[in-house]
Amino acid sequence: MAAAVTLAEQHVPVTVYEAGSILGGRARRVEINGIALDNGLHILIGAYRETLRLIAQVQSTPESPLLRSPLDWYMHQHLRLRAPKLPAPLHLVSALLTAKGASWNERWAAIRMMRALRHANFRLPRDTTVSALLNAHAQGPSLTRHLWNPLCVSALNTPPEKASAQLFLNVLRDGLNADRAGSDLLISRMDLSTLFPQPAADYVHAHGGTVLTGRRVTAMIPYADGFQVTANGSTSTFSHVICTLPPHQVPAFLAGIDALTETIEVIQALEYQPITSVYLQFDGRVRLPSPMTGIPRGVAQWIFDRDAICGQRGLIGAVISAEGPHQELTQDELSKRVHEELATNFGPLPPLKWQRVISEKRATFSAIPGLRRPAQKTPLPNFYLAGDYTAGEYPATLEAAVLSGIACARWIRENSAAL
Repeated sequence: MAAAVTLAEQHVPVTVYEAGSILGGRARRVEINGIALDNGLHILIGAYRETLRLIAQVQSTPESPLLRSPLDWYMHQHLRLRAPKLPAPLHLVSALLTAKGASWNERWAAIRMMRALRHANFRLPRDTTVSALLNAHAQGPSLTRHLWNPLCVSALNTPPEKASAQLFLNVLRDGLNADRAGSDLLISRMDLSTLFPQPAADYVHAHGGTVLTGRRVTAMIPYADGFQVTANGSTSTFSHVICTLPPHQVPAFLAGIDALTETIEVIQALEYQPITSVYLQFDGRVRLPSPMTGIPRGVAQWIFDRDAICGQRGLIGAVISAEGPHQELTQDELSKRVHEELATNFGPLPPLKWQRVISEKRATFSAIPGLRRPAQKTPLPNFYLAGDYTAGEYPATLEAAVLSGIACARWIRENSAAL
């Protein structure tokens, strides 16, 4: 949808094929018992400038669709780190100096690490793991357990002992160091499809394009001047194609196209990490200390107060990123564990009305050191790849996906102008 909007604003006629009935892919609306939820709990940060720009471009709601607040990192009963309204990097220095739950030595070690990374322009001579990076900078156990490791898992969806330190530094560079607003936390007040994909479709329609849902593309055949695309038994021709399939579906779809053999090999080498969301609907209000609260040492990592965020009374969302022991539990066992952790951490709860677990087993690529990712511009003329897994400086995030779509759209514009 980012690619479609970018082309539509330049009056390029586009057609979007979406196999599902709801736009958004791995960040889309699902309805459970008549309540609009998301298939994955996502947050944005202020550094996601292109995502935020496009949301503002297509949204028509009079009120802000996003709940925005300065960085407030709250690990229940263990760590509280708040960024004041100071310019970067002073806001982070102040937040670390005043962090509650970490020793004075740990706070100074964190400040020294960030200063050293800043002097190195957040670049490593050779990629390594996040755990190795933290050890090299002598990070203490409290901040490692309650800040750096959860931040790594949240941003890269990969355990720190496996995760790329360079990708992690790219996130720190833009999210904590570039400017104060970059570290702001933003949570959608509405479901993710309503936040961007659906108003983006309306924008595309208004600018002469077409968005087709429930249309699965079953064949794409390159020919001399373009491509023949078949969906639901109907074939159309196009001058350019942007493939936005999930990466695990791409190799089979592109099999047999000789120009893309190396691209397919790169994609096939990717490994994946899961994201699990657990929704608990209580019969009454549940009061949490923050709209987003971390739970250390539990199966649930972050708890979202949907009442405070978007007025869904009694609804709690819990997210579990990356691989872990929770994958051995059944959905009922996992829901029970999250329920128990809520009761343990936040006191008596109202009766539980219903529960639902949504698991994306291949939610993101595994962001390991030195990972090779496919380029958006492929060896096949006028054929592009867009998605959070394609080449870029960010891990698999909404911003990475948006940036890839914008890049494809701009290359198409340049190519069309040259013709």
